[in-house]
Amino acid sequence: MAGILQCVSPIDGSIFVERPLADAQTVAQALEDARTAQAAWAAIGVMERQALLSAAVDAFLADGDAIAEEVTRQMGRPISQSPGEIRGFEERARHMLDIAPAALADVAVAPQPGFTRFIRRAPLGVVFVVAPWNYPYLTSVNAVIPALMAGNTVILKHSSQTPLCAERYQRAFDAAGLPPGVFQFLHLDHDITLDIVHKGAVDLVAFTGSVPAGRAMNAAAAESFTGVGLELGGKDPAYVRADAALDHAVENLVDGVCFNSGQSCCGIERIYVHAGVYDRFVEGFAALAAGYRLGNPLDPETTLGPMVRPAAADLVRGQVAEAVEAGARALVDSAAFLAEHPGSAYCARQALVAVDHSMRLMREENFGPVVGIMKVGSDDEAIALMNDSRFGLTASVWTADEAAALAIGERVQTGTWFMNRCDYLDPALAWTGVKESGRGCTLSVLGYEQLTRPKSFHLRTAIGA
Repeated sequence: MAGILQCVSPIDGSIFVERPLADAQTVAQALEDARTAQAAWAAIGVMERQALLSAAVDAFLADGDAIAEEVTRQMGRPISQSPGEIRGFEERARHMLDIAPAALADVAVAPQPGFTRFIRRAPLGVVFVVAPWNYPYLTSVNAVIPALMAGNTVILKHSSQTPLCAERYQRAFDAAGLPPGVFQFLHLDHDITLDIVHKGAVDLVAFTGSVPAGRAMNAAAAESFTGVGLELGGKDPAYVRADAALDHAVENLVDGVCFNSGQSCCGIERIYVHAGVYDRFVEGFAALAAGYRLGNPLDPETTLGPMVRPAAADLVRGQVAEAVEAGARALVDSAAFLAEHPGSAYCARQALVAVDHSMRLMREENFGPVVGIMKVGSDDEAIALMNDSRFGLTASVWTADEAAALAIGERVQTGTWFMNRCDYLDPALAWTGVKESGRGCTLSVLGYEQLTRPKSFHLRTAIGA
């Protein structure tokens, strides 16, 4: 007998949503329906698919206010910030739809008399999207819309923390008139999710989540040779050079640490500051971070909401306590708040100095509104420290010198390199990671290469000539 999914809101610990988990028969039927629908979906052509999916985006946006509030209630992001995810969803979806006709076009090769030759981008088949709760639409749209646009059918398994997001997708696609079976969602437990992959029931898994979960997904796919795209964790660094526009760097890096309570794979988790501006940077950072208002995310004045669950906040508090015990110094006084909210999902923002890479705070992902700040004396020292990590999703430099930014970026082991910004995905650029931050890519024209396979056509048109 299938169990029950419960979404516990981090706002107050109450059960916000309950849904039955899919049983084996429901899963088997969904997989069969997806396989059956795929050939007809691919055959209708790129432009018709584009029109249907554009209509689905329109239908989704029509409910944008309600969807934003659902995000806040499910995972705790401040209501002042949740509408930004709806705008980001549209930006990414529209971009991937707009570039699809060119990105999916046949690839021409050099003419050869008597032959017609080209490479076609054929859909993979059924794409299984396994999405996380922290940015429930921004992470899932990266795969859902382009996978459908490429002629695949999609089954979406969303996090148990954000089940309504999967249902919102279905509502939008139904409103647009997508044929049955082209898009489906399933509420699943971990074991059945891995079993689908292990049995080779799908052609690609687009997974976003933690490194341990990514390893489990990769292992499940090994025997069946199912393709797996992995977007995993990050320990994203920033380097503030001596020539940085300091006010701009402070403002954007505090936001990069605290936005979404730090629950972003590309949020800022460690900062290296040149000695020439270190004291001024630290002073400005502490003052701005102290001004963030932690509280109920349904209050429009709140700028920092709860983390997803008390255990996640406990992990962050534990890293901070360990670092302080080892000699680090906390810049933001959070004693009063901690006394009032012991063991809750509400985690105070914090910045620490006198830190080093022996501390878990500087080496392990914390996924919270906390950062360590280290003084460095040169570009070389900063580069060495940025690369001293098992992760490599994004990294940033804050400088007035574009040439220096390019030179440093060539040496930093990362999937995306920023200058004077952070914590943002440009849908025109490939979203990818190195080391334990994942493999494969989404977004941009390259994202379509992950969702199709090349099929070569070699036609001899002149015989006996």
